[in-house]
Amino acid sequence: MGATASHLGKDLLSEYQELTFLTKQEILLAHKRFTELLSREDKNLPEPRAPTEAILTLPELKSNPFRERIVRVFSTSESRDGLTFEDFLDLLSAFSDSATLEIKSHYAFRIFDFDDDGTLDENDLEKLVNCLTGETDDTRLTPDEMKQLISNILEESDIDKDGTVNLSEFQHVISRSPDFVSSFKIVL
Repeated sequence: MGATASHLGKDLLSEYQELTFLTKQEILLAHKRFTELLSREDKNLPEPRAPTEAILTLPELKSNPFRERIVRVFSTSESRDGLTFEDFLDLLSAFSDSATLEIKSHYAFRIFDFDDDGTLDENDLEKLVNCLTGETDDTRLTPDEMKQLISNILEESDIDKDGTVNLSEFQHVISRSPDFVSSFKIVL
């Protein structure tokens, strides 16, 4: 499913449309934006990879507190650095208005699972809260506030009471949050 950075064939465009929640116009715009992130040398590679630093300059990600985690989760490279065009499409597809609640909650869970162990434990939840509140002295929670908040989150979300939130428990909580689908999006 590869394409050169300068051309996206009709068949490939149709295939991408079938495999994503994106329209042909959105795919073409994504291709244009992706190509702009590549160096001149990388544009000539068969499967160019946009570096993380370039991706993080996109206005749509620049102010997202999870921007580095988003790139890491969607990257298919072993080092989890940078995105191919198909990685980029997967990212945009998961964050599109048309993506299902199941898809969005799955990727949100992976983004929030900072240690990539398949559960949200106290450390993941603390990092999640710090990303959302900012880590400045003015916005950082006190240790007692953080402990209480994490305790409240686990009390509400940890159905099997094992001290962590698994994907199923996370999806259960998200299903009761009407704003989640509309807020979990990136539009180019």
